[in-house]
Amino acid sequence: MVLIFAPLLRASDCIPIHEASQHVGETKCIAGKVLKVKVGSKGVHFLDFCEEQAACPFTVVVFPSGLKDIGDVRRLAGRTIEIHGAVKLYDGRPEIILNRISQITGGSAMIPPLPKNYDVENRGHYSAGHLRPTKKPTKVTATPNTTATYGDVEAAEPPQ
Repeated sequence: MVLIFAPLLRASDCIPIHEASQHVGETKCIAGKVLKVKVGSKGVHFLDFCEEQAACPFTVVVFPSGLKDIGDVRRLAGRTIEIHGAVKLYDGRPEIILNRISQITGGSAMIPPLPKNYDVENRGHYSAGHLRPTKKPTKVTATPNTTATYGDVEAAEPPQ
């Protein structure tokens, strides 16, 4: 009977994003609605819980190296998530670094993997691959056919 209620107790352990600053240095579960996913420099993804990122009391950071294990975090926009991890202070604001899919719980944890052609190093743009120059066609040298006749041509007399 205790096993049935264990997931409910775990969900109640989550704190809202505005209380994250009180738990810096602790491992906590923080719950909030992801309003947008922003791609920063060098492919770093930020899960924003506020309209204005600079005024938000909490953020989630996903480094490009973690995207392959986590999946397409862009699909989290508009969903309420529960994220587990160490609350760290960076630039005066608390954050959790997301590097494993198991850190996200709830129904929103079902995010698809990254598309195969997703280029993490290129700030989230798709890469179609490398262009290679086309092979030049081999030159075919025509040999004149000496036995061919071209219409009713009579031998011309040499000029005198």
